[in-house]
Amino acid sequence: MLTRISKNQKRGHVHDRIRKKMQGTAERPRLNVYRSLNHIYVQVIDDLHGNTLVSASSAEGKKEDRRTGGNLAAAKNVGKTIAERAKAKGVSKVVFDRGGLHLSRAREGAGGCGARSGIAILKNSF
Repeated sequence: MLTRISKNQKRGHVHDRIRKKMQGTAERPRLNVYRSLNHIYVQVIDDLHGNTLVSASSAEGKKEDRRTGGNLAAAKNVGKTIAERAKAKGVSKVVFDRGGLHLSRAREGAGGCGARSGIAILKNSF
C-alpha cells in the first residue's frame, strides 16, 4: 500500500524545487510569502548573507486591533507594510518566492500586489 503525502509535505517539496532555481541577492532580495491557516507572513531575505532584511505579518500588533489575518484585506495590508519597510531599508527590487503555494491564490497575490505599490517585483515562472 502506498503512503499518502500530506499537503504540507508536498508544499515543502515544491518549495525546495523552487529554491534550487532562485536566490536572493543584496541588490535583489527574495520576497517570501507564507500563508498559515490564520495569518500571512512576508519576509524580504538576502540569501547571500543569510539575513532577513524586513518582515511583516498579519499577526503583528495588539490582539484587540486585529481581526482574522488570513483574508484578502489582511494580505493587502501586509503587502503595503512590507513595501514601506523595504523602501525604508533601501530595497527597491525583489524576486517573488511563493514558497510552494499556488500563484492563483488571491491572498498571496494580494500580498504581492500590495508590495508592488512600493517595490518592483520580478515575476518568475516557478
